[in-house]
Amino acid sequence: MILDLLRHGETEQGGGLRGSLDDALTAKGWAQMHEAVAAAGPWDVLVSSPLQRCARFAQTLGLPVQLEADLQELHFGEWEGRSALQIMQTQAEALGQFWADPYRFTPPGGEPVSAFADRVFAAVERLQQAHAGKRVLLVTHGGVMRLLLARARGLPREQLLQVEVGHGALVRLVMGEDGVLGEEA
Repeated sequence: MILDLLRHGETEQGGGLRGSLDDALTAKGWAQMHEAVAAAGPWDVLVSSPLQRCARFAQTLGLPVQLEADLQELHFGEWEGRSALQIMQTQAEALGQFWADPYRFTPPGGEPVSAFADRVFAAVERLQQAHAGKRVLLVTHGGVMRLLLARARGLPREQLLQVEVGHGALVRLVMGEDGVLGEEA
């Protein structure tokens, strides 16, 4: 299965940890996503996070959209909607622990990264079983893409947050019949 990952564009509420907040795209965010897919495709299957910053764009691409809740962003708990700078002012040590090893430190009231990883990898495995041999576009979030790219690159879990994924980024992965992810250049 060829799995093209598209990160949503810039959102109206700006940067920071958006997580499960359901922000809309800005005009720039829409443009980022249109630009990313302009020379890409065609796809056989279109899958999207149900959050509007992904799903509304996916609905413009002319294919039926399969919404997949397990491909939503990590829930950041009390940190949702806050920037790293805001968190640093009151919880600098906790933020440092999260950046150092997100698998070992969970934001207060947030979703453990291990549980996030389990749900994302299970969803991708279901996609592979249902759509083996097809080209799939997955419209999703930075955290989901970091997780899948880190796996494809064989990175240690401590390096998860070092994977760069910009707004409107489009990246191709290939998933073999054995479920192994690889990055296509």
